Amino acid sequence: MSRIPTDYRRITGASLTPQRIDRIPSNSEYPPMSDEMILVVPRATLDALGSFQGLHFEVDRYLNTFLTPPTPRFMARPAAELDPSFKQIIPYAIFTHQGRILSYVRGSKGGEKRLAAKRSIGIGGHMNDTDTNHDGFDLAAYRNALSREIGEELKINTPYKERPVALLNDDATEVGRVHIGVVHIFECDTDQIECGEAAITDLRFFTKNELLDLRDSLETWSQICLDHLDTLLA
Repeated sequence: MSRIPTDYRRITGASLTPQRIDRIPSNSEYPPMSDEMILVVPRATLDALGSFQGLHFEVDRYLNTFLTPPTPRFMARPAAELDPSFKQIIPYAIFTHQGRILSYVRGSKGGEKRLAAKRSIGIGGHMNDTDTNHDGFDLAAYRNALSREIGEELKINTPYKERPVALLNDDATEVGRVHIGVVHIFECDTDQIECGEAAITDLRFFTKNELLDLRDSLETWSQICLDHLDTLLA
């Protein structure tokens, strides 16, 4: 999917465009990553809606608020990774086929080094300023960004049905404190899915019981989803 370039000098009306936050705390050592501008929402907005640990199933209420100006804004990624007063919105797509769950291992070339070598059942990544449309970052822009992220990481050669099912928050870990996930279920007609980038390794479908045997090797978000898999798939 093509990205839509944005020239912020030509955009007027603060209500139409998410704010950009360029500040980076001084004297800090950042995890090695790009300086892309990524979508964030204030932690205070999550707290006002009702903060939670683990999964929450009122997707529409939270996501509609997160994507209504002036809540969404863009922030330099190195700063966002160190600032728990903001949450980075991450789509987290779980692919299923005949009761099996797609899983992979994050390679060392992935953007989030703290999750390298962890097994995962979620595909997704950051929303960034190139995903913005002429109305700013709204639900349509989110859907486009979701498609872009999945298209970058996977080659999907099967029809599927998709639905958002939950919000995912984990304040117990360093990575989790600065991210919030939107869990999507992709129900695939076949298992014809291949790796789309080098950061995706050992990609294959597993039964739930096989994943339970591998639970200790899963990243935290995947552990949370696996523990509530029946509810997510219902």
